[in-house]
Amino acid sequence: MARVDMPLEAMREYRPQVREPEDFDKFWRVTIAESRAAGGDVTIRRVDTPMTVLDSYDVAFTGFGGDPIRAWFTVPAGAQGPLPGVVEYVGYNGGRGLAHQVVSSALAGFAYLRMDNRGQGGGWNAGSTPDPHGSAPAYPGVMTRGIESPKDYYYRRLVTDAVLAVDVLRSLPQVDESCVCAVGGSQGGGLTLAVAGLVDGLTAVMPDFPFLCNFERAIGFNDGNSFEEWNRYLRTQRDMVDVVLDTLSYVDGVNFAKRASAPALFSTGLEDASCPPSTAFAAFNHYGDRVVDAGGRVRKKIVVYPFNEHEGGGEHHWPEQVEFLRGLIQ
Repeated sequence: MARVDMPLEAMREYRPQVREPEDFDKFWRVTIAESRAAGGDVTIRRVDTPMTVLDSYDVAFTGFGGDPIRAWFTVPAGAQGPLPGVVEYVGYNGGRGLAHQVVSSALAGFAYLRMDNRGQGGGWNAGSTPDPHGSAPAYPGVMTRGIESPKDYYYRRLVTDAVLAVDVLRSLPQVDESCVCAVGGSQGGGLTLAVAGLVDGLTAVMPDFPFLCNFERAIGFNDGNSFEEWNRYLRTQRDMVDVVLDTLSYVDGVNFAKRASAPALFSTGLEDASCPPSTAFAAFNHYGDRVVDAGGRVRKKIVVYPFNEHEGGGEHHWPEQVEFLRGLIQ
């Protein structure tokens, strides 16, 4: 498709002032504390696959509000650890898929956890985790589910699940709890940024073409992507614009990025209309702002793929991610 976003030179300087609720930090602190307090056991069950060089496990843990969440956990066969851990978050309308579908990180020697998306998995890669919470009127999909209140919004639940998945990965016996990285593309990239802003002590984060960033700009891009769900909702709920934008400000990746301190490797495609590159740069350019303000410095890099759309760097980008992570743990 033709490029419709701003020039690359302008994006490198793009630092929008996004809505930021006064109670943003308290909101997330209380949300996560309540779900951690709900507790629950982590269960892990070995599963048989045709793979002879990897061991795979079906994991169940408690997420937001004590709801059961599923994940795949994969390690090199016979690994005793401790291994560096990688938690990956899945893109929109996808699920964790099958145990053998995504195993590159385990093949590279990492302990790999792939979290399921609650209530998703109907578009690609089947999911197996329901979302038991209802909502007021919403457009099909999850983007507007509970949009009238940040406490009811779907992404409050999914972000909390993502944070608790890090807790789970750190608790597994094969994992070096002091060496954990978060990674994901699109919606998974947005969740990666959320984790970066909410979880201390991460070794690295690697958000690819992140979704859920700079909403007031992104919501105007309608190329048949998930932003259209908000637009269609607002066509009937005409008086809800500010309510929607206020709710979205609690999950804006820019606000999470400001609070992050882990080394970060971003990527984006300049022809991406699903997650416009300017919105990825908005998060990247603000990444680590709070640390810089405190006199620190955050290591960060963004890789640009000029002729790619929502696939970004694809498999060409993965070796760079491995090199980035290994450079931090050796």
